[in-house]
Amino acid sequence: MKKVLVWDLPTRLFHWLLVAAVAAAYITGETGGDWLLWHTRLGFLIAGLIAFRLLWGFIGSTYARFPVFVHGPASIKAYLAGRWQGLGHNPLGALAVLALLAAVTLQITSGLFAISDDSGIAGPFHALVSDALGTLATRWHHWIFDILAILVALHIAAIVFYARIRKNNLLLPMLTGHKEVSAGESARGGGLLVTVIGLIVALAVTYAASGLWLESPAPPPPATVPTR
Repeated sequence: MKKVLVWDLPTRLFHWLLVAAVAAAYITGETGGDWLLWHTRLGFLIAGLIAFRLLWGFIGSTYARFPVFVHGPASIKAYLAGRWQGLGHNPLGALAVLALLAAVTLQITSGLFAISDDSGIAGPFHALVSDALGTLATRWHHWIFDILAILVALHIAAIVFYARIRKNNLLLPMLTGHKEVSAGESARGGGLLVTVIGLIVALAVTYAASGLWLESPAPPPPATVPTR
């Protein structure tokens, strides 16, 4: 057995920051009131995190790259038959990652266009769409979270299953980055330069999602008092 690097530091930071941000967004959203302002801000943060992960899937280290861990039907069939071997996400785990990324992306996108409800909080881009589309986005923002909650529950159940039944701790490598294996090479790539590039893109997307670059609507003209 030897210890190899599976998950680089940026991948691990993304994972746990996303977990914390989504949990905090749920709590602040359910609490309501003044906490909805933080709910919105957390949405901007999550948008930046997702942008970073999507880019990191192409410029990150070995096992964080989509071309490495996203497999076709043949690999999924081999995995189900017990013939697949590899590090990083297994073929079914890869599908779970893609589903979670897609659900979070749709959740954030719908929130950006959601219209104001009784709370008075609306997405930064709500004025760019019609009331009908804004209403639809608001509904989707609630519906997609239910799907996201199911996916998270399945993800946690899979971690417990692998730990208890297959004696394969998936959580520890996501904390330390390393895993003890009989064969395999440590992850390569994902150095400082590409990390900085990923952070710049993430910050740019966070700023874009905030809507701060939009021009503020012109104030209404002052009321005039008719003269006799």
